[in-house]
Amino acid sequence: MVRLLKTETPEVRPVVRTMPLPDDADDPAIWTHPRDPRLSLILGTNKARAPRGAIGVFDLSGRMLQRIDGIDQPNNIDVAYGFALGRERVDIAVATERYASRLRIFRIDPARRRLVDITDPNGARVFAGESGERAMPMGLALYQAGRGEVQAIVSRKSGPKRGYLHQYRLVPTRGGRVGVQLVRAFGAFSGEGEIEAICVDSELGYVYYADEGVGIRKYYADPRHPEREIALFATEYEGDQEGIAIYAPPDGAGYLLCTEQIEGGSKLHIYPRFGVQRKPILTLRTGADETDGLDASAHNFGAPFEKGLVVAMNSEGRNFWLYRWADIERELERRVR
Repeated sequence: MVRLLKTETPEVRPVVRTMPLPDDADDPAIWTHPRDPRLSLILGTNKARAPRGAIGVFDLSGRMLQRIDGIDQPNNIDVAYGFALGRERVDIAVATERYASRLRIFRIDPARRRLVDITDPNGARVFAGESGERAMPMGLALYQAGRGEVQAIVSRKSGPKRGYLHQYRLVPTRGGRVGVQLVRAFGAFSGEGEIEAICVDSELGYVYYADEGVGIRKYYADPRHPEREIALFATEYEGDQEGIAIYAPPDGAGYLLCTEQIEGGSKLHIYPRFGVQRKPILTLRTGADETDGLDASAHNFGAPFEKGLVVAMNSEGRNFWLYRWADIERELERRVR
């Protein structure tokens, strides 16, 4: 459902709200089931110190199916498909674990709809040689580099003005575990705030990240490209630039979605996926409180998400809100007419 406020800024309302997490919901990710999209999952982090830090696994009705505790402050989480683990191709979820300075890597079991930890405890450490906040991973997005290869682009609590982000190749280790290998350090930072929200458009080969309080920066995701900033946009927000997501339908079009974090009612800014991102095509009020994390998918998940969905973190409720893409599309079409 979409309604207009007195300001004439449309507001989109969630159709599903997940069960709450115990402490501080932070970032969601959507995993699409390979055979029956109605059995797909929403993964979300509970940002807290161990033993309360956790990842919640929800179905599309918002019911929690699994909670993985004992993670030392997970921040962001993302999923990738067809990762080459030995002779198998598996779907994986990867989260940052801030106070352990490592990534947590999970195999997604489609039959049981559960996550199975396959982290190499020592081999998955990030920001080697750094200390304090410079060694604390926060933001993360997965780049599907092809041929079963997955790379993680990771930000941290604080860092230098050049090379704030590190990019790691996920590599199988002994016993079916997974570690990481550093590929490169890249990315400009203004020195203001921090960098948390990251999103990769693997199909087009771009990575977007939010330099909070300044704007969203765009780079090539493939490390074989020369390192250069392609664009800096979303510089006019009053709130922080936070969650970023790609809505990529099979027809090859789509949108880039960006969150403006606002207490009591964050905004969703919608940009074209192709070409230059200058000004948003449409801005929506979401009603979600101080949204950090965001994800989107164009898959047909069955009613009520036949055209896909958007998931946003809602701080006050410590949960995640699910929006129908059909409601957003209707407003996009109204603006075009």
